[in-house]
Amino acid sequence: MQNTIKCYMCDRNAISYEHVPPKNLFPEQKDVEEDYRKDLITVPSCEIHNSSKSDDDEFLMVSIAGIFGNNSIGYLHKFTKVNRAIKRTSNRLLDKAFKKRNHYYLERDNKFLEIIWGTPDHKRLINCFEHIAYGLHCHHLKKRFKGEVKILLGYLHNEDESNHAFVQFLKDRAAIDLKDLPIYGANQDIFYYQFTAPDEHGIYMVHMRFYGGIDIYASFLPEDKPKPFNLAIELMKVCDETIFTLGDKEYRVINANKSEKLLRNLPEDS
Repeated sequence: MQNTIKCYMCDRNAISYEHVPPKNLFPEQKDVEEDYRKDLITVPSCEIHNSSKSDDDEFLMVSIAGIFGNNSIGYLHKFTKVNRAIKRTSNRLLDKAFKKRNHYYLERDNKFLEIIWGTPDHKRLINCFEHIAYGLHCHHLKKRFKGEVKILLGYLHNEDESNHAFVQFLKDRAAIDLKDLPIYGANQDIFYYQFTAPDEHGIYMVHMRFYGGIDIYASFLPEDKPKPFNLAIELMKVCDETIFTLGDKEYRVINANKSEKLLRNLPEDS
């Protein structure tokens, strides 16, 4: 590989190629009838960003493959490759994926289905999806992104109704922006993505969907663009209650202090 090729994450020289998203999110052919590992996206990577991600890739696979709302391929992946990985590590992978967890068993067709409910490692998930966002930017736009990236995990349930309402507002707003935009990805039952065009502030977004039901949103603010003033966010900092409207829907966000915790990982142009 020529030294002029740079890593998708940094200015170091690339020495290999990395799968984006990780290859292990796609089922092996021995577990399914179709080859879902063909035509996967790869990007140039330096030694540090490639070798340091293997543990994160396995963590991400365990964290999202068996989530309720996934399609049948996601569930199949959970009960084949993911369960083999969990068994191989004597449940240590589950300990890494969940800060707290409870196990429940649901009877179906005279069999017991294990259900895990818990608190995921939010910070590590953000880091995993941030790397994927950088990789997709390099692949799709043919250049490494330099600037600020914000990640919204659209699939997690927040017990705080105020934060939950704000996330739902962002998701509904994103659905409007993404409507009719092309989707990319060779195995779209497992993964696809969409890019929006830059707005008046130069901010743009990539929407990622995994297993038909897991939505991730990443916003990009290039380093040469000033951070825009956002009236809605400023109102949330000073008001006891902020009401957003979108079409005929209304979203009530209460308690600014709790909302500010959420904003650390939300797009600031929303």
